[in-house]
Formats: sequence, structure tokens, C-alpha cells
Amino acid sequence: MTRKREFRLDVLIWMTMMILSIALPTATTTALSDLLIISKVDRRIDLTSQIVRITSTLKVENAGTDPVLQVLLAYPDHQAKNLALLIASTSEGKGKTKGSTVSLSIEIVRPEGMPPSLTLYSVSLPKELGKGESITLDVMAVFTHALRPFPEKITQADSQLVVFQDSAYYLSPYAVKVQSLTVRLPDTRVESFTELEKTKQSGSEIKYGPYESLPSFSYSPIVVHYVHNQPFAVAQELVREIEISHWGNVQVTEHYNLIHGGARSTGEFSRLDYQARPHVAGASAFRHLVAKLPPRAHSIYYRDEIGNISTSNLWGDPTKTLLEIEPRYPMFGGWRTTFTIGYGLPLQEYLFQSDGKRFLNIHFGCPMNEVVIDNLIVKVVLPEGSRDISVSIPFSVKQWQETKFSHLDMVGRPVVVIEKSNAVPEHNQHFQVHYKFSNFSLLREPLMLISGIFFLFVAYITYTHVDLTISKSSASYLAKLQWDEVQATIQQVLNIINRCLTIHDKLEASLRDLSRTGDVQACKAARKAADSLLKELSKELKPLLTFLQSSPQAVPILSKVEDLVAKERELQERLVMKHSTVVDSYEKKSGGRDIENRVASIQQKITALRQEVDDLLEVIDEI
Repeated sequence: MTRKREFRLDVLIWMTMMILSIALPTATTTALSDLLIISKVDRRIDLTSQIVRITSTLKVENAGTDPVLQVLLAYPDHQAKNLALLIASTSEGKGKTKGSTVSLSIEIVRPEGMPPSLTLYSVSLPKELGKGESITLDVMAVFTHALRPFPEKITQADSQLVVFQDSAYYLSPYAVKVQSLTVRLPDTRVESFTELEKTKQSGSEIKYGPYESLPSFSYSPIVVHYVHNQPFAVAQELVREIEISHWGNVQVTEHYNLIHGGARSTGEFSRLDYQARPHVAGASAFRHLVAKLPPRAHSIYYRDEIGNISTSNLWGDPTKTLLEIEPRYPMFGGWRTTFTIGYGLPLQEYLFQSDGKRFLNIHFGCPMNEVVIDNLIVKVVLPEGSRDISVSIPFSVKQWQETKFSHLDMVGRPVVVIEKSNAVPEHNQHFQVHYKFSNFSLLREPLMLISGIFFLFVAYITYTHVDLTISKSSASYLAKLQWDEVQATIQQVLNIINRCLTIHDKLEASLRDLSRTGDVQACKAARKAADSLLKELSKELKPLLTFLQSSPQAVPILSKVEDLVAKERELQERLVMKHSTVVDSYEKKSGGRDIENRVASIQQKITALRQEVDDLLEVIDEI
């Protein structure tokens, strides 16, 4: 009960403001009424979707003496701000001789002496309307955001109720002889509507009139409060990018920022209830949208920021391709989603040539039915090298040009940007982008690619056949050769030292065999063989040391090498001393404890020397 009181108070305030805003006729309006009269008006208001379409058939008569070239149409400011499209047409001929329909140009005018809070549009007639002559005009006005959810917030289980406000009388600066109004609703469920004289509801239609002999600017506010569960899909922004490739494809990419523009959903959302009874626990939500694509669309995809969305269906026939898309979650009032649709089209069906120019002929708006677009941006990306660009579009838009860089581009591709606010399905008409393009420019990128590969191979061949080494007579090259020779000599020295250490190990092994077997002769034989090998290695080492001492490049490392050789010779002497002591002790039949005591100090020195030799070997190897 409280909700209805608030609603009626709100409507009462609106009605009062609208009546007060229509001022009394002035001298100008009286003159217009004397000049033209509307003998009959038949209005039809379609409220079956979120887009309000008002179709009016006007029979206009010239009641004055002077010929007339224009007819004025009036709309309250609160309607005019939501006016998306206004078209007027007339048919040539009369009765059975009626010919084709002629579209008439319309422009906003501001004549003096008109009531405030009104926006007037001038319709230019195809020819002068003489005294006593009449003409029939068909006028269609399309409005967005003209339906107001009431209440503004509902729960998941509630149906959506909306309010529509208008006038039962046709608002015009001319007197009207006879008029009638039919309001078509999406459902028979109506909460309330304004009842005037000659008002009748029949199913999902409400009829007002006919009303006769109404003066200019007659206004009688009506309000219809009814159930409306049709999708309120509103694209707050839609960016369509159409990229032309002269290699046979037109790529279309559409980026949607979509919101449910109906009553905002409040309370918790139960997916269980929605899945069990979607027509009850989600009557105001929409789960899918259908995009009508061109018949030969291919490579179609549907994705969002997360990735590909698999909840889509595609089918088609020779006349169309239908893409049914389903967001990741059902769309309730106030909920938002973003996604992208892309597809390719065959070039030969959309690009043509005429008068030395090429032109693209393609549809402008959204391929989805009954979607309101607050801001539509269409970008046509032309091939690099396009020039003399012009756009032909059947309604007013904003347009400018940008530049886009892609693969193998040098100066960038020209982009024609077209922006349209408050777009509706009626704007989904064909438009043309004309431009000049040289056939040589078509070969620019392939030639550039071929040239790049060619120069790459030339560079490779040049690199493999040119000697890039440093000159053999330069000081740096000679120094490098000397250093390489020093390194090789040092490696030979290290090999000799390692061979000496191996012989040392064999001497130690012969002493261990002596302690185990007591065979003194075998131990002496091993000593004799070791002495012979060490003597030969000493001879091999001598010229190498002489070379290192004479080479300037070996100065940084020579001291380490000499220390290594000296330590190895000292180690060799200590091993020979140990060997002789042990063999003498065995010949004298000395005990094991006595032998160990005699060689203990020698063994200690041998261990220290062996560690020093290993450390020097490691240092030199690193250098």
C-alpha cells in the first residue's frame, strides 16, 4: 500500500510539472495553427521491449493561403533527451497509385514564441503544400531509457515493474481534428494505468480515443505501470573494430561492456532456486543473447578477460549466421559483464570498386536485437597506403582519424573512427568508407619480407666467407701466440710433474710390499727403475724451464712453476732418503718399531712437501 501511495505521489508531481511547462498559446503558435491543421492522427506506442517506439501517422492539411514547405514536430524535453532516432516519410501518389516511400529530412529548430520545455523538429516536405492540399506523414520516434523501473530495487523472486509516462493527446503546435492512441504492452499484467474518457484495455493493449477538435499543444498526461520481464541489455560502451586486409579477409572484433539496465537486484542470489525455477526465481534476468551475424561469417570466437567462453551455440543458413552467447552468470538488474566477439568475413562480399576508388559496405551497429548502446565506437582499419578517405553514413555521427601500427608497417594504417551515442537496432544500417589504394602498395609488405630474408642470407654468406681474425703481424696477435705457447709449455711441465708424483707413489708401494714380503731385492729393483725414470723426466723438464725463463709472457707465472719444480725435487730427495733407510734397516734385521722411529721425521717432511706440491699444481692449473 505504501509503495502505491509513493508511486501515485511521484506521478502527480510529474503531471503537474508537465502541465505547467506547456504555456498558453502565443501569437506565433496561433499563427501556426491558422496555417496548418492535422485532420487525423493515429499514434501507436510499442512498449514490448526496453526500447520505446512511437509510430504516428499524420494527415496534415494546409488551412492557410500561403504554400508550406515544412511541418513541425514537438516533443517534451524529458523525451527529447532520450530520443535515439526520428524518421519521417511519405508515400508518393494516392490510393491505389501510391508509389515508393520518400524519406524526409529532419532538423532541430527553435522558432520564437514557442512554449518552454519543448524541443521542436522541422520536417522538410518533398514539395510545397498548397492551399487546401494535404499530405500524409509517417513519423517514427525511438526512445531509450524511457522506461523507469518502479520499484527501483527487487529481489530475485520478484517480477520487474516499469513506468511509462506520455500524453493521451498528440502534442503538436497545430490543432488536431481527430486522434487516437494505442499502447501495446509485453504482457496482460498491468498494475495500473491512467483512465480517461474513451479509455479501453483489451488484452495487452490500452486504447485512448478517438478524441476530436483539440487545440494546439493539448496535453493530457498518462502513466502506465506494468510488468516487463524482457531483457534490459544495455551496452554502456561497444567498440567495433573492422580491419580490412586486401589478401581476402575482413576481420570484425566487438568489445562489449554490458549491464542489465532494469530494476537493481537486492538480497542474496540463490543459484539453486534459479536452476530449479528460472522463470520464477529469475524472471527479470536474462541468461543469453543472440547475435545475428552475416551469412558467411567464419572463425567466430567468444571470450572475456579470463579466456574462451564455451557456453555458446552457433548455427546458420544461407541468409544468416546466429550466435547464441551465454555469459558466465545470469544477468540480474545492475549486474555487469564484459566480453569480446570476433569473426571474419570474405572480402569480395564487402569491398567494391567504383570511380577509381575502393569502398567498404558493411553494417554499422550491434548485431544483437533490442540492445541499447549508450556509446558506440566503430573503427575501420584501412590498409597502409590508403588515401583520400571519406565516409558515407545515413545519420549524424562524430568522426575522426587515427593511425594504427601492425606487423611490417612503416607509416601505420589509417583508422576511421566513428562515434554514435544512444544507438538502437534501427541504426544497424549499412555505411560506406571510400578510399584510394595503389596496387603497388599491396606488394609492399611481401617485397619487404622477401628483401629482409634476402639480406639475411647475404649477411650470412658474407660472414662465412670473410676472415675476421686479427692481423697476424699485429702486436696483440703475436702476444696471443706467445701466450698460447707459454700455456702449452706450462701444461707439459705439469704433465711431467704428475708423472714424477706417480713414480713417487710406486716407490711408496715398493716399501709396503717390502714390509709385507721382506723381499729386499725386489724393492731395490723398484728403486733402480724409479731412478732411471726420474732421470729421464728431469732431462725433459730442463728445456721447458729454459723456455719459460726466456719468455716475457711467462713472467707472471714463472715463479710458481719454479717453486713447483723445486718442491718436487725436494720431495724426490726425501723419498729416496726414506727408501734407502728402510732397505738398510731390513738388511740389518732391525725391528719394525725401530724402522718407524728412524723414518718418522722423514715421513713428516714428505707429507708436508706433497701437500705443497698439490697446492701449487692447483694454483697453476687455475692460472
